[in-house]
Amino acid sequence: MDDVSYLRRQLITAALVGNALRPLPGMRAGIGSFAAGWFTNEMAPHLLALTAADTAAHLAPRRRSKLGLALAAASTAGLVHVIRSSQQFKDGVEEALVEGIGVDYVERLDAAPSPAELATDWKSLVNPFRIVSPDVEVTRDLVYNPETRSRGRLDIYRPRGVDLAKAPVLLQVHGGAWTVGDKKQQGLPLMSHLASKGWVCVAINYRLAPRNPFPAQIIDVKRAIAWVKENIADYGGDPDYIAITGGSAGGHLTALAALTPNDPQFQPGFEDADTSVQVAVPHYGVYDFAGATGISWATQMRDRFLAPRVVKKRWTENPEIFEAGSPILRIGPDAPDFFVMHGTNDTLVAVEQARLFVSRLREVSDASVVYAEVPGAQHAYDIFNSVRCGHAVKAVDRYLHWHWNGYRQGVEPSEVDAEEIIANAEAAD
Repeated sequence: MDDVSYLRRQLITAALVGNALRPLPGMRAGIGSFAAGWFTNEMAPHLLALTAADTAAHLAPRRRSKLGLALAAASTAGLVHVIRSSQQFKDGVEEALVEGIGVDYVERLDAAPSPAELATDWKSLVNPFRIVSPDVEVTRDLVYNPETRSRGRLDIYRPRGVDLAKAPVLLQVHGGAWTVGDKKQQGLPLMSHLASKGWVCVAINYRLAPRNPFPAQIIDVKRAIAWVKENIADYGGDPDYIAITGGSAGGHLTALAALTPNDPQFQPGFEDADTSVQVAVPHYGVYDFAGATGISWATQMRDRFLAPRVVKKRWTENPEIFEAGSPILRIGPDAPDFFVMHGTNDTLVAVEQARLFVSRLREVSDASVVYAEVPGAQHAYDIFNSVRCGHAVKAVDRYLHWHWNGYRQGVEPSEVDAEEIIANAEAAD
């Protein structure tokens, strides 16, 4: 009986690992593939340890399921590959930073990161869901939109016991397909990390579809930006410097907010408010809300999900609202600086969207653009502490401090050596 139980466990493990390595394609299959592959990907070290312990216990009484042992060996090899791929992201994201902002970008940091600082923090993986540092204090549920008190609230993360003045500000926008999600659930590793280094981080909720159809979500993000500019100085933040970030639907709203500063269409009743931001860091975002790229995934999402659930209008009835909500169609020469990340194995939002979005940014925008693909990563790789998440957080840290220090010194990001960046990009290709 124990042999059968062991075999069943190894069958399940092997299926999970196989899905993580080769997720099922297609919009419908991709949802289940994500659900099965996300934890397997980001908790590969834990699953590897469990597989090893299970196999050791199986061998102790000299019971041997040859098929079970073969599956355990295959799972072990697959999990080792996932872990190595996660660790290699450290080098890949560094190459992306060099390609996007120049090999000498570290000279603008307060100090060049040491190898120890860039290495995987294995201790943080012991309890990957213990995220917010004791050195960070959180002020919860401040109202930024009195008209929608249940969702128009935000949390502020700051270093504990530190008097701040004109500290850089990060605005975090949660994901959840525009229909679910909460400010307490996402962006925590990055916010905790930056807050412990002197940043003021703001996490917001916003109204959710289908009860509140799009563009209610982007309107709320704009209201939050306006609130931050009016009030963040009371919490030690600099109202003139706002970085915005988010993943998935939050990545979409992050990019859209960054590309539509002061757009009256998205600012009803507060048209005169300044809603500009200095830099955007979207993760695995939806950039083609209208299916304008012709990617089948984007058009299917538009017609099967966005239209009936989020916008509550058909594309054929009102294409203008879909186009207005598409970041890839809102790119102009005055776009702010961008650092875009996306997983290569993302089955919820195809990586091709990010590639086309970045290509369009580099073609049209006068600002700097950094793009890093996360090898083997599924959607939502940055929700809790993992190998990939750690390297992503440290990379965003380096990028934002480079950007913030340049802002303080009055250096425009576009002033970096353009010829060097072009040469780096050609070499990368």
